[in-house]
Amino acid sequence: MPAKDFIRPCMDCRDAEAVLDTRKRQYCGNCFQRFAAHKVFTRMSKYKQMKRGTGQIPKLLLPLSLGVSSSVMLHIINGDLERQLAKTFVNVGFELTILVVDPSTILAPDSKYNQAYEAVTKAFPKLTFNRLPFHSVFEYIPDMKEIIQEYAGSSFTDDESRSNEDRLTAFRASISTATSKADLDSVLLTRLVVGYAKSVGCETVIWGDSDTRLAAKTLAGVAKGRGASLTWSVSDGMSPWGVAFDFPLRDLSKPELEQFKSVCEELSDIVVPDEPISDNVLTKNLSIDELMMRYVRTQGEKYRGVMANVSRTANKLESTSGSDDVLCPLCGGHVGNVKGNSGVTVANKSSDNYSSKFCYGCMRSRPDSTC
Repeated sequence: MPAKDFIRPCMDCRDAEAVLDTRKRQYCGNCFQRFAAHKVFTRMSKYKQMKRGTGQIPKLLLPLSLGVSSSVMLHIINGDLERQLAKTFVNVGFELTILVVDPSTILAPDSKYNQAYEAVTKAFPKLTFNRLPFHSVFEYIPDMKEIIQEYAGSSFTDDESRSNEDRLTAFRASISTATSKADLDSVLLTRLVVGYAKSVGCETVIWGDSDTRLAAKTLAGVAKGRGASLTWSVSDGMSPWGVAFDFPLRDLSKPELEQFKSVCEELSDIVVPDEPISDNVLTKNLSIDELMMRYVRTQGEKYRGVMANVSRTANKLESTSGSDDVLCPLCGGHVGNVKGNSGVTVANKSSDNYSSKFCYGCMRSRPDSTC
């Protein structure tokens, strides 16, 4: 059918009706999926180059939250793997392991997560999935007991006779504010993912963060006193724990990933939609992370280029740390004194000895913190 017979022809193939608009272009469903996949393939191509250069196949870990971003990334990468395996000369370039930290062990228990997990394992039968509860952080971080005891101070006692689930619940309950709880959960989740990655021999974690999410994390990180960690928490590079972090979705926004889901039937049973934040919720009851995400999503619709530049600028930052720098035992951030705008966090100088071991960002989230 000629393109002139379409009311809104796709600007790429000209052979189908356009159903989506982004970046001043209109696409049909198939062309939009190719557009998004190309953005990811461009970021992932370095692993194939790495294979050709070293003869070793990189092992990658993909943390899957069952949300739209990581699910779309999984779908795109799996499609590339299947295409490569179907060729006569296979050039996959990496091994992929998927980790699901059970969201129902972090948030309120919900059967929809079990249904989504069953759906994703059936949709991608050739991939390896591993599911862990949040409290397995005690198993993958051997010194977690000492860390949380020093972090919480005398107001909290870790009872090892209880189950790991009850121990973690009690520790999280000792944190008072919404921002501190969200901050602590994010740190513990990162540590669990890294601990698991090291246990299975993965040298890189590929996070499913869109540029919308990265922009929100950048602004929230600065607001929470974690500016020094931006060189690895939102940037492609090495983390403090010897595992590299990579963000293949950094060239795609959250609305674009939601558009991808709308034209990809395979994702309909996999993605667990985000809980909408009611406009009636008081600002004081929201964490800084939630506030920044709401701000970026709202303003990103109006000024997408400005929001995208936030994450792009953060990705250009370079760490000035040295091998002798003291690192926070909880989050891996730097512990030190601020000199000008270096971004190095401030050590707390209170009378309790344990407090001087943690970075300024973690100190602000401690129970009864006065930072």
